Amino acid sequence: MPDKKSIAIHHFFNGYNCSQSVVAAFADISDVPKEKLLKLACGFGGGMGRLGETCGAVTGAYMVIGLKHGQEAPDDGNSRECTYTLVQNFETAFKARHHTTCCLELLGCSLRTPEGQEKFKDEDLKNKICSPCVESAVGILESIL
Repeated sequence: MPDKKSIAIHHFFNGYNCSQSVVAAFADISDVPKEKLLKLACGFGGGMGRLGETCGAVTGAYMVIGLKHGQEAPDDGNSRECTYTLVQNFETAFKARHHTTCCLELLGCSLRTPEGQEKFKDEDLKNKICSPCVESAVGILESIL
């Protein structure tokens, strides 16, 4: 069976965005069908719908943390606190490697503009920036879950 980083990278280079790819790698931790998880994560790619906000690999990781440890009952504050702590730990580790969780800052261009999309393609930022972020997100998740 392929490791989680390989699963994420396979998805990333075969039609799925960064957020979906991270979530797909951890689909086995949930009883939610992988297809539903992919749909859920779709809008978070490109810094949330190409808005350049929080990196999709990061938001995908937050969803995975929620799937594993998230609050289900209204009076389950322990699960909520555990989830928040893990999200904070993830962010600290991701920033230590990439200095930011902001898609726009990571890429140095906006995916909302034709010019930014051209730069993304011309400078091979999918391989140079996004792929390492997806791999980092998966690796950090593996270490904190």
